[in-house]
Amino acid sequence: MERTGHAPQLALAPARLRLARAWETTTVSETVFGRLLGLFVLLTIVASAIGVGRGPAAQTFLLIFTSIVIEALPFILVGALASAAIAVYLPQGSLGWISRLPLALQVPGAALGGFAFPVCECGTVPVGRRLIARGVEPGAAIAFMLAAPVLNPIVLASTWVAYGGHMRGAEMVAGRASLGLVTAAAVGFAFSRAKPGELLRPRPADLEPDHDHDHDHDDSDMGASRPVAFATHLVSDFLFMGKFIVLGAGLSALVQVALPGSVISALGGAPVVSSLALMAVAFVLSLCSEADAFIAASFGSFTPGAQLAFLVFGPLADMKLIVLYGATFRRWFVGRLLLVAIPIVLVGSLVFEALVR
Repeated sequence: MERTGHAPQLALAPARLRLARAWETTTVSETVFGRLLGLFVLLTIVASAIGVGRGPAAQTFLLIFTSIVIEALPFILVGALASAAIAVYLPQGSLGWISRLPLALQVPGAALGGFAFPVCECGTVPVGRRLIARGVEPGAAIAFMLAAPVLNPIVLASTWVAYGGHMRGAEMVAGRASLGLVTAAAVGFAFSRAKPGELLRPRPADLEPDHDHDHDHDDSDMGASRPVAFATHLVSDFLFMGKFIVLGAGLSALVQVALPGSVISALGGAPVVSSLALMAVAFVLSLCSEADAFIAASFGSFTPGAQLAFLVFGPLADMKLIVLYGATFRRWFVGRLLLVAIPIVLVGSLVFEALVR
């Protein structure tokens, strides 16, 4: 009788352990984010006390920094809400329609499926791995993984708002959606002949059955744990993405204040050089795709084509993604991704520039 009484608690132990680990990760993220904000506030107070903040350069820095953060945070929150809802409430088999398409349509179909998946690039990497592990064509899973952070409604809406709406915002949204779709599909086709075992790093979790509908767990207890899991994902995702936008806004403002205007004009005026330069900046800044348009729009000295290259390339390859890719795929994955993506994004940005002008 005693064993029977303890059985539900033992069954729920793994779920509670996962929640505890998630809260621990959230606490670490909150600490890092809090330290970043605290450091910024401290520097602002010190600068104001010694009179540095009264200079035109400091005032420009604060204006650019605060405007980017204030405009971007609402979209970060919406993205975190969508990400948490998908992680907790979306059944894992809901994306199985991709594997039922004819082989020739799986890659473009999966890329188009990114329109309905409002999650940034960090959230789509584990989804792509899971799809491949479940038998989806690797090229289709990768196309979906790369397209969703560029094409989803939150990203396109934030892009439209960041560029002031109207015709300019519509042009940037159309350019980002078109070039993002083409690039994701092209990279997907580049991996279409790869085998799952050749592409994925082996993980024991890929061999384990899904536990979404495990009948050993009490339904009421699992239902009660979902709001907790949702809150955990929400806070973790918001703080994770928030600290990157704060860091990115600070770096963007610093670059625009510190670099001489002649250097910025020289880089921004040359179409090829400006596109490559902002692609490199996107790689280093490692921003969230749901708010990176506010950073791109702040580079007013660069051409619209270069800003588009920033918007498309960043969600495909940046410093944080390289780490995620390295933990998910084999070593050769990143090299092939860059080999295909860089020329397409560069040429696409030049074509966009010619059309806009």
